[in-house]
This record gives sequence, structure tokens and C-alpha cells, in this order.
Amino acid sequence: MSLLRFSLPAVLVVAQVLAQPSWEQKASADISEALKKTGAPSVSVVIIEQGKIAFAQAFGKADVASGRNAEAGTRYAVGSISKQFTVAALLRLQEQGRLSLDDKVAKYYPDLTEAGQITIRQLLSHTSGYEDYAPQDYLIPEWTHPTTPAVILDKWAKKPLNFDPGTRWQYSNTGYVLAGSIVEKVSGKPLVEFLREMILDPLGMSSAGDCSVRVAADATPYTRFALGPPRPVAREAKGWYDGAGELCMAAPDLAKWDLAFLQHKLLSAASYQEFTHEIRLKNGDVTHYALGLDLGDFHGVPMLSHGGEVSGFLALDEKFPTRDGAIILLSNEDGISLNEPLADKLAQLVFLPSQPPESAADTARVRAVLEGLRQGKIQPGEFTENARSYFTPEALRDIRTSLAPLGALKSVSRSGESLRGGMTHRGYRAEFAKKTVRLNVYITPDGKFEQFMVVESL
Repeated sequence: MSLLRFSLPAVLVVAQVLAQPSWEQKASADISEALKKTGAPSVSVVIIEQGKIAFAQAFGKADVASGRNAEAGTRYAVGSISKQFTVAALLRLQEQGRLSLDDKVAKYYPDLTEAGQITIRQLLSHTSGYEDYAPQDYLIPEWTHPTTPAVILDKWAKKPLNFDPGTRWQYSNTGYVLAGSIVEKVSGKPLVEFLREMILDPLGMSSAGDCSVRVAADATPYTRFALGPPRPVAREAKGWYDGAGELCMAAPDLAKWDLAFLQHKLLSAASYQEFTHEIRLKNGDVTHYALGLDLGDFHGVPMLSHGGEVSGFLALDEKFPTRDGAIILLSNEDGISLNEPLADKLAQLVFLPSQPPESAADTARVRAVLEGLRQGKIQPGEFTENARSYFTPEALRDIRTSLAPLGALKSVSRSGESLRGGMTHRGYRAEFAKKTVRLNVYITPDGKFEQFMVVESL
């Protein structure tokens, strides 16, 4: 009898573990939910885990009108993610001794503004001072007519600089069009042809190529006005992006690039060091940018990332070197916030499984406590003895009277979670009609509140 009594819970525990969805199933559910909430036509997602492609699926419609489904082989424009490939081309030419990233622009294009003062490295790190020719997030009439890099540079790289080289950071597609033109001048080949020989073909990236060459597998581009439905939109005419954002590809092919990058293939160790080294301004200020890469972290996990946006497409590529992993999201609608929030969910799921996502039940409980405090009341059983001592009559009165003018409580959301003192420490944002405040909360292992503080938020 005792053996049976002790074995039943074990069986139940095993059954519960087996019943829990894998992260792949949870990822699919999160992606489907994100598409449903945002109304985006489609998204193609690849997740690299421990140096291997662990997830590669497309969701939604590549073309809404015909009902064509998005598939793993569907091509999307990746926009400014193309900048990484321009950087790689220049680093390869540097390895071959054909140029140096510290060469002045004047060596190749002496007629451009301050060409004798600006280096290739400054073009690649957005510290050159050249004004960005394409800051708009929508298709302007000029972009519907074909152009060439030479025309762009003649119009935009001969203007006065926005600042002295190396003294500020300002995103500039102009600098990357110039960088792509330098690749062509030194290599003697069109940029995409040089990339194909150096990167695309060796890595088997068969779908990757110039976006101006349309193929049947291309997703249809869409835009959105405010919260309206997806609307078909034109793509930029030939010649507008070149080294700044010219490439189209399927998400699994972009993953091949990420794998090569994480495993330091194609380029030398010294080149990868330059690729990922943060550029500082002349006064020592940081930029959080290397060469074609944003430098940051996801809850302490180092992250190299870059987004991309051209007419009708949004793209995001996040690499996590210490996890030998990456997350890629390609979508065929601009004017929408989809990729970054979804990437955060997926990164949490795959790379930080020990840090659970926000619990709706926990957040609802926190909201209920806050609503009680707005009435000057607490439920004593919810709190430890220490916490009950904090909520004196004076404290409850001050909390009630100070929150009353803020209006209706609109939302409560978790902003962070960590461990401290044997407890779970959580931060929350509480948005009222007239102001947002922070909540600083500690929860004991038995689920009681050791701390529940309402804090001013500027």
C-alpha cells in the first residue's frame, strides 16, 4: 500500500511534465496569436538554438488577395539587414589587402563632401556626418522612379555634413550606398554579384538576391494606415538601396548567414572582431553600434541585432553569441509593431526558460491589490507580517489620496523579474488615465507579498 501511495504522485508528475507543450509548440502558438492580434498578413520565423536551426516556419498569407500561404521558402525584403553583407564585403576586401576600413573616402570618391576627412569605418558606423537620404517610413513619390547610387551620392553626399566626422552618431543610408559603391569600385563587380561569389553561393543562400529582380516566391508587400487593414503598396524602384538595403531572401537563408557569423566562417577572427567592436565617438561617448550591428542585451544575454524596413516589409535579425543562437522574423507589412515584441517572447521562451513569461494570474492579483490600495484597504492574509507593518493607517491614507487624482486604472504590466533574498522580485508598470506609476513587489516562496510599493515614475 505504501509503495502505491508514493508512486501515484510520481506518475502524476511525469504525466504533467509530458503534457506540457514543448517550446516549439509554444512558439507556434505565440506567433499565431501575434498575427491574429496585429492583423499582419504573414511572418516567417527562424530560431537557431545551440548552433542549429531548431525552428523554421511561416505563418499567414504571402498574398492576401489570392490566398497564397506564406511558406518557409517565401522571399521577403530584409531592408537594412543587408548592411551586414556590405560590411562583410568590405572586410573581405580588407583581408585581401585591397583596401582598409581606415581609408579616407577621398581615395575612391574625392569629389564628395569632406571626403578627405571621412573613413570607410565611419560610413559603416553611421558617424560620417553624411545626411540620410531615406529617413521616411513610407514610400515617397521619388522612390517610385528608378535611380542609381551615383545619382544618390551626387545629390546627398555633396551636401554640407550634418556634423563633423566622428563627433556624433546618426543613422545614414547615404553612407552605406557610398560603402557599396566602394565595394564595386575596388572589386570591379556589381555589389550583389560580389556578395553572391563571396557569401551567398558558398553558404547555399539560393533565394537571396537583388530585390529589384522579382520572383514568384516573393511575398506581396502591404502597408497600414493607423489601425486599418493591410493595404497593398508598391515597392521602391530599382537602384534606391544598393549597399544600404537591397537584398531579398527567405528566412532560412538568412539563418545560414547567422550560423556562419556565429561560427566565424567566411571571415577571419580579426575581421569578426572589427565587425562587432563598438564604435566610440571622438569624445569617448558610446554609440551602442558596431559595423552594421546594434549592440545590446536581452535580460543580460549579449545580443547583436539589426532591423530592416522598406516599403511593405519589416525584418528583424537578432543574434545571441553566448547562446550560439538567433531569432529571425520577416513580415510583409510595414507600419505595424510586430517583430520586436514577438522576438522578445521567443527569446524569453528559448534562451531564458528559467525566467517565466508574465503570468496573467499574477498580474491580475497585483492589479487587485492596487485597486484595494486605491480604496485605502488591504487584505491582511495576502501580506507577510513585515508588509502589514508597512501599511500603517497613515500609509494607506497617503496611497489612497495620492492615487485618486490619477483617474481610471487602464493597465498593469510586468516590466521585469529577478531573484533576491530568497524571494521573487518583480517590477510592474501601472498605467492610469493621467499618469503611469511603478510597482516594486517582493513575493515570498509561499506566495505572500513581502513588499508592495507604489513608486513615482517620471
